[in-house]
Amino acid sequence: MDKLEKIFGKTAQMTVLKNLIERQNEPTYLSGIAEETGLSHASVSRVITPLVGSGVVTEKPFGKQTRIFQLNMESEAAKLIVDFYNKLNQIEVEA
Repeated sequence: MDKLEKIFGKTAQMTVLKNLIERQNEPTYLSGIAEETGLSHASVSRVITPLVGSGVVTEKPFGKQTRIFQLNMESEAAKLIVDFYNKLNQIEVEA
């Protein structure tokens, strides 16, 4: 269990967000996130919607049916989340 999970628990949305944080400079798609996280395509689709709605994640069409997602580093919220994640990984979190 990583430090984020120790504090916030393991949820699909946290898993997707962590995946996007760790790959913040790499655009990806739903199937790629699902494959990397072990979540179903439907789960990723369900939990990424509020992340896009909040502006933390950007969504762009790619072709007729594919959408590309990436952490929105122009968003103040996304910057704070990444900063928190990086600082959290520098400290010891008690079990």
